[in-house]
Amino acid sequence: ELVHSLQKHIMTIQQNAAVIAKLDCLCSFASIAQKNRYVKPELSKENVLDIKLGRHPVIEQELPLGDEYIANDVYLDSKEQQIIIITGPNMSGKSALLRQTALIVLMAQMGSYVPARSATIGLVDKIFTRVGASDNISSGESTFMVEMNETASIINNLSDRSLVILDEIGRGTSTYDGISIAWAITEYIHDHPTTKARTLFATHYHEMNELPRVKNYNVSVKEANKKIIFLRKLIPGGSEHSFGIHVAKMAGIPQIVLLRANEIMAQLEKSHVDFTGTGKALANRSSNKEGDMQLNFFELNDPVLEEVKDKITLLDLNTLTPIEAMMKLAELKKLLDHD
Repeated sequence: ELVHSLQKHIMTIQQNAAVIAKLDCLCSFASIAQKNRYVKPELSKENVLDIKLGRHPVIEQELPLGDEYIANDVYLDSKEQQIIIITGPNMSGKSALLRQTALIVLMAQMGSYVPARSATIGLVDKIFTRVGASDNISSGESTFMVEMNETASIINNLSDRSLVILDEIGRGTSTYDGISIAWAITEYIHDHPTTKARTLFATHYHEMNELPRVKNYNVSVKEANKKIIFLRKLIPGGSEHSFGIHVAKMAGIPQIVLLRANEIMAQLEKSHVDFTGTGKALANRSSNKEGDMQLNFFELNDPVLEEVKDKITLLDLNTLTPIEAMMKLAELKKLLDHD
């Protein structure tokens, strides 16, 4: 009988519930803004994102008593600084900076005050994120495959008002594959004919800095007495070291493993090919013929390599038997070993 009598008032009850829910939400926004020193953001039609001393709304509440969250500025636009490449050591705060930027934009557009000193938010219609790492075991997809699927979804659905957050794209494959994919994605977003999506890209690849609207920043650290101190401040310029072994030490990896890792790293650094010009070469690709960017094995002016080249050129692959091919390969290997 009660339900029956209330049926004619259902519409009124639902409208009242909607108003109360909205008031409840706004009161929550007001309460948290006052409690945590949030500020009123300015929403703009310009394609700009200007956050002064932004903070992560969750992490700053979880800090130990007495610790203060290190706030950072972020500026993006479509004319001069469309893409920021953020480098820095593991655990330095790159991922937190990415997430806080996305959260500040989301909070502003849902009507909340934001954790910053000031914030001008150019309206965003899509927030794309590729962060974290996970396998999709049930469908047989690796971490890298999941990463590529999500990245493909982002670059296929970009708009001029998109905010793109990318964290360590390409880390699930080899170094050269990784930097190639990361650079190509950055280039695609930068050169897109109809959109200039504002993008934050955290990476360990330091070479991606040669496009006009791509700027390099790093989350700074201080090294003292063979220890690193995370300053967690975003500053202009790239980072030259990832301090991975230092982080491994902090995690409790045995000393014998760390010593061996340092030895191997020293050997690798000695034999490392300098690719600091890679970004410039790739950025100038439009003035080169297709294939000019490929590193040429025979451009080294080495007589032994020239001889190897000549021998390979003279081979007739149509008449070469498998045994003869093995013998030729052994001959070429012997030539290189003697060198």
